[in-house]
Amino acid sequence: MAKDYQPRMHSAEHILNQAMVRKFNCGRCFSAHINKKKSKCDYLFDRAITDDEVKDIERSVNEVISSGVAVTEQTVSLEEAERLFNLSRLPEGVTSVRVIRIGDFDACPCIGEHVENSSEIGEFKIVSSSFEDNVLRIRYKLILA
Repeated sequence: MAKDYQPRMHSAEHILNQAMVRKFNCGRCFSAHINKKKSKCDYLFDRAITDDEVKDIERSVNEVISSGVAVTEQTVSLEEAERLFNLSRLPEGVTSVRVIRIGDFDACPCIGEHVENSSEIGEFKIVSSSFEDNVLRIRYKLILA
């Protein structure tokens, strides 16, 4: 794999994305930069988020992490994936799609490496957020217990 994937951070990104979709009815991040120490996700958005919203997002993500749900993968046909997901970032010529599921909380096509159980991720903490030109950037880190 060309990228240096960080399974804990990458799995946390999936949970963050679904928490954002559920709370704000926004799309998943359109850009992410995953690092071992700190990561960021960019969302098309219409405003900055409040301190209370930051706390609510952290709480939602940490509830999923602490619930200890299985992180599984499944390969589905392209036709099934087209019914379930936005595949605009999928390369041409693909005939099947790998889907990562985090319990019943999230499912998303993905090629990255992930933890086997959400409890391996650690505590999720939003370090900062910023808003500029209709882009909400959320920077986060993970704290191991």
